[in-house]
Amino acid sequence: MAGIHTGVRSRRRSALTVAGLCVGTALLALAGCSTKGTSANGSFGFPEVTQDASATITVWVDADRQAAAKAFQKANPDTKIEVVAYDGSANGSNSFRTKMQLFDRAGSGWPDVVFSTQNNDAAWASQKSGGKQAFAAVLDKGLVPGDTLAKFTGGSLNPCTVDGQVYCLRNDLAQAVLWYNKKLMDQFGYAVPTTWEEYQALGEKVANEHPGYIIGTAGDAWTPEVFLWASKCQANGITGPKSVKVNTDTTECKRAASMLDTLRGNGTVPVVSVFTPEFVKKYSGKVLMMPGPAWYAGAIFNNPQSLNVPAGQLGIAAPLPWKGDDKPVTGNVGGGTWFVSSHSKNLAAAEKFVQFVTTADDYQVSVAPGYPAYAPAAEKWVAKQESSKYFATSLQPVVTAASQVWDGWGYGIFSQEAIWAKTMTTAITGGKSIVELLPTWQQAIENQAKVNGYSVN
Repeated sequence: MAGIHTGVRSRRRSALTVAGLCVGTALLALAGCSTKGTSANGSFGFPEVTQDASATITVWVDADRQAAAKAFQKANPDTKIEVVAYDGSANGSNSFRTKMQLFDRAGSGWPDVVFSTQNNDAAWASQKSGGKQAFAAVLDKGLVPGDTLAKFTGGSLNPCTVDGQVYCLRNDLAQAVLWYNKKLMDQFGYAVPTTWEEYQALGEKVANEHPGYIIGTAGDAWTPEVFLWASKCQANGITGPKSVKVNTDTTECKRAASMLDTLRGNGTVPVVSVFTPEFVKKYSGKVLMMPGPAWYAGAIFNNPQSLNVPAGQLGIAAPLPWKGDDKPVTGNVGGGTWFVSSHSKNLAAAEKFVQFVTTADDYQVSVAPGYPAYAPAAEKWVAKQESSKYFATSLQPVVTAASQVWDGWGYGIFSQEAIWAKTMTTAITGGKSIVELLPTWQQAIENQAKVNGYSVN
């Protein structure tokens, strides 16, 4: 099928998809080298081990990023790499951090490059742990060229930046937009909403006039990133390396929660995960609209294993504002990150790899399913998608939304998705009001933040 590659999502692979490929002692055997020979004053802003330009680099990727490693190998056959599959810390599993802590204790074993599906890993990977040097190499002190860093989409490296230094490169962006089925909307005589209030009103109309059709879902762990982040809910205000401001008792939080309660109640925003057989069976052909990230296009709509929306039907609208807000903002649902290990003994090859997989057309334009974080690649990627004639409208809203991600939702060590899944999803599925659960959510965030050493305002 034409359009965005199918069956791939930026960050939502379950650990089951790569189970058995590489675990436990196999990782220890395949990865990295020790810190013997460390220089206290590395040339790139961190201590470096003795370098060996001929050393094989070990690269950890999730299932979806194996294509990136293959593209690099094809373009750079003389660079030796060992590719190891792991779950990419999907859904807040925290496997990346857990495994690096094991290597820290052992004093060896670190991989040279790691891909993570999470945006909060720089918060811990940039910090010393137990007196050990930080895992992540500083990238903006000469290791990655400044002109390369400057060409990433504005704001895209914020999750990678701690205390003014860049510790990772974004693979792709996951800005949320409003996806809609133009054919169905035209058939029913509905106009695409331009505010969240209009969105809710249309949902109430759909419930009465076309029961069974839906305008979104609220059953995934990233539900708050789609709806509450876009409402400027102050649930995740990271104000410093170890400080967070949490306040869910605000108009911004309550308006989004109230809207979800209304639409869940009338069946137009069901509490079901988009990656379940139930969703595909019940809602194929019945999705009128769906707020969600850029990668929904290939993972859900243009995917034979999911909704499989035919070419010429899928439209894209800009992120919705709330009435009274000066401009629309949106949430961010993923967008993977690439790290270079400060322990690598072949930093040149490791940097070459991460620069290739984040900027090269051979991967980001020709192969990658998601919207590239690197702006020159993103421009070509959009042109390629539009030339496929799959979409019913221009992809310009996706481009615009890339710079509209609200910066009041930060990137702390703890996973907001894991907190939501554990604290909220079961209760919401059981029928409890999201508005009434907001204090419970706040308490859960505060508790998890404190466990991770944050001071909570």
